[in-house]
Amino acid sequence: MLTEAERKIVDWLAAREGDMLALLETLVNVDSGTWDKAGVDAAGEPLKAFFEKAGMTVTTDPDARFGEAIRAELAQPMANDRRPIILMGHRDTVFPKGEPTRRPFRIEAGRAWGPGVADMKSGLVMNAFVAAAFAACGGHPAPIVALVTSDEEIASPFSRAVIEREARAARCVFNSEPSRAGPHRITKGRKGGVFMAMEVTGKAAHSGANHDKGVSAIEEIARKIPRIHALTDYARGITLNVGTIHGGQTVNTVAPSCRAEIDLRYVKAEDRAPAIEAIRAIVETCSVPGASARLTISGEFLPLEESAGGRAMFETYRAAARDMGFEVTAEFTGGCADSGYTAAVGCPTLCSVGPAGGGGHTPEEFMEVASLVPCAQALALSVMRLPGVAAELAAA
Repeated sequence: MLTEAERKIVDWLAAREGDMLALLETLVNVDSGTWDKAGVDAAGEPLKAFFEKAGMTVTTDPDARFGEAIRAELAQPMANDRRPIILMGHRDTVFPKGEPTRRPFRIEAGRAWGPGVADMKSGLVMNAFVAAAFAACGGHPAPIVALVTSDEEIASPFSRAVIEREARAARCVFNSEPSRAGPHRITKGRKGGVFMAMEVTGKAAHSGANHDKGVSAIEEIARKIPRIHALTDYARGITLNVGTIHGGQTVNTVAPSCRAEIDLRYVKAEDRAPAIEAIRAIVETCSVPGASARLTISGEFLPLEESAGGRAMFETYRAAARDMGFEVTAEFTGGCADSGYTAAVGCPTLCSVGPAGGGGHTPEEFMEVASLVPCAQALALSVMRLPGVAAELAAA
């Protein structure tokens, strides 16, 4: 049974599906590939305007390379616990320049389509309207902060510091990455990921006249790859993948250089350092005479490990979802997200509470239109019921 205050919020959101879809169309049709700073900043403008119209205080963290981070706060001066509740999401996508022109937002067969529609512009729309619902109706037990970041798709090299700063001061974080449909699933845990590059230097030589004078960087990397892949340990959730290789000069030249990118995934934070050490040993120990190599880390995500706080948040969310007419379960995934950063600093975190969707990072990406309002309602109810989380933690 919903309280009067809960019913007011739920009804407010129920009346705004059309407005939510209109804002989603605006966001999806703005180019915002991570490296397109101007585009990512442009995608933030409709959100800033929305927050300001709702009466929230908007501030930004600028960066020279990446889009700015946006922080919109709805105050709650009557709260006993003044730590904010964070509704988090990113507006950058993986798609190349011009993708919204080629594949603009559309709704067809009950699904919304377009670049970033699920991952994760619909989650940002949901967060924005949940915050606006509290601004209009009240009922939030603590300040609400909508945090909109700009570089998640490349492991948040700029936004990570902003995210960690906000999480250290927060009561909890709801990360609105897309949930998964059929049946409805959110995320209880995620792997950590480290993205690395190994670069090998050899020596060029004519492959016909002076083959013996050359040092093949390609051969050296080829020898390393099976050893790196052999570090995979499925039982412990550790995987290694060499995903790209670039090297050589011409077909008739012994390759003077070669570069390969390595993806490491792991479950437990304690497994990161030993895995990196093992990879580094393989990379820096060369078996082709005259070759040299180095390993660099280009980006990384931290794992989202289950905690008592996260489990209590999930139980609160599951009950709220049930009140809104849908059942939800939680699953572990090998995919990474910014939620790992918030959990790692000790902030209770629940991930993938956004509208249901699928096909992320592909032209088949979609969002289930019918999930947009119920997911917003379940999130709002979860925020309102958070005092119960503290009691559950005390009893844990």
